[in-house]
Amino acid sequence: MAMLQPRPRRRVHWQTPITLAVLLGILVGGAWWGWNSLTEVTAEQVCVEQTLPNKKLTAKHVVVNVYNGGAKAGSARRTGEALEQRGFNLKKVANEPNDEKFDVGVIRGASKDSPEVRLVYLQLQQKLEIIEDGRTDHTVDLVLGADFKDLNSGQIKSVPVPSGVACLPTPKTPQPIPSGQNPG
Repeated sequence: MAMLQPRPRRRVHWQTPITLAVLLGILVGGAWWGWNSLTEVTAEQVCVEQTLPNKKLTAKHVVVNVYNGGAKAGSARRTGEALEQRGFNLKKVANEPNDEKFDVGVIRGASKDSPEVRLVYLQLQQKLEIIEDGRTDHTVDLVLGADFKDLNSGQIKSVPVPSGVACLPTPKTPQPIPSGQNPG
């Protein structure tokens, strides 16, 4: 009589299901983190309430972007350099980001009554329209149009701020480059 051989047991390979479960967990966790990153509001304060010396806002407190919105080539650069010489913090000089063209130009800022907007406005020979955009960083955009002339010959150094407190952007200070590293 022939002896029956026991049926070989199938070995269960747990490696594949465990690997799939771990990868699925990573995928679900990454999707959850990504969704929360997109939907969570983590806006940092973009300006800092500061007490102004003598209740006056000076050019060193104001960050300005100068854009060319139809002016001659190089006008934005020259005007930006002139504002820097007057003590303003120049953040950006470029063509108007929305490709809008203006006759004389415009000033864009948090509000018409913002001290930083008023100080930039007082630097100009011409009366430019002020566009309130409610920006929270309190920077000022000066957009030069085709008929823009120049800055005033006399520099207005400050504007009064009755409360003596203003929300001002913190200018970015360049970080030192560690020795042995290429800056470019």
